[in-house]
Amino acid sequence: MEVAKLTDVTRVYKIGEVETRALNGVSLTIGNGEFTSLVGPSGSGKTTLLQLIGCLDQPTSGKVVIDGKETTNLNRNQRADLRKGTIGFVFQFFALIPTLTAYENAEMPLLLNGKNAAERKQRVMELLKAVDMTDRAHHRPDQLSGGQQQRVAVARALATNPKLILADEPTANLDTENGEQVMEIMKKLNKETGTTFVFATHDPRVIKYATRVVTLQDGLITNNGKASAK
Repeated sequence: MEVAKLTDVTRVYKIGEVETRALNGVSLTIGNGEFTSLVGPSGSGKTTLLQLIGCLDQPTSGKVVIDGKETTNLNRNQRADLRKGTIGFVFQFFALIPTLTAYENAEMPLLLNGKNAAERKQRVMELLKAVDMTDRAHHRPDQLSGGQQQRVAVARALATNPKLILADEPTANLDTENGEQVMEIMKKLNKETGTTFVFATHDPRVIKYATRVVTLQDGLITNNGKASAK
């Protein structure tokens, strides 16, 4: 089964009279349970592609289907509803709420989805244990290292049991050791839960973990092949 399918997708940005084609007729299918890296130089289109898969943007032309639902004609609220139940995000700069503890940051998606207190507590403690952050549950982001913050971000992304996790440069602000630890945790969760992970990255530390590497250049896919899983 597939969790995402893009067909002949283009994305054109227009500023004044200048047009920039970020994607130029891209077709891509992401199957359930994949651990895939989107790679390419700056300006290749990988982040734009990730944003279309995540329903954060819409294509200029072509079709995007996420979890069996065509997103092309959905309005902003409908895309938000689809994201809420299907997609989790891990960002380069962690994007944790600074006034909330690790526990409260991981709990936030469950609050938004209307889960009761008992369900929230059980799920958050499961997640913090999975990312080895139980002993930091009541620490705020400014009391955590970058690697610890990213682990909390992974827990938050997984809170609602999404089918798909999208990560934009997840190790860019981490040193080698912390980057390796975060990738090991995400790979373990991918194997244990079957959740699909897709990364946009140029970091070899991320690429080496991928079971599939999709290479973009100038808005086109130039290579789409399997990699050796670590």
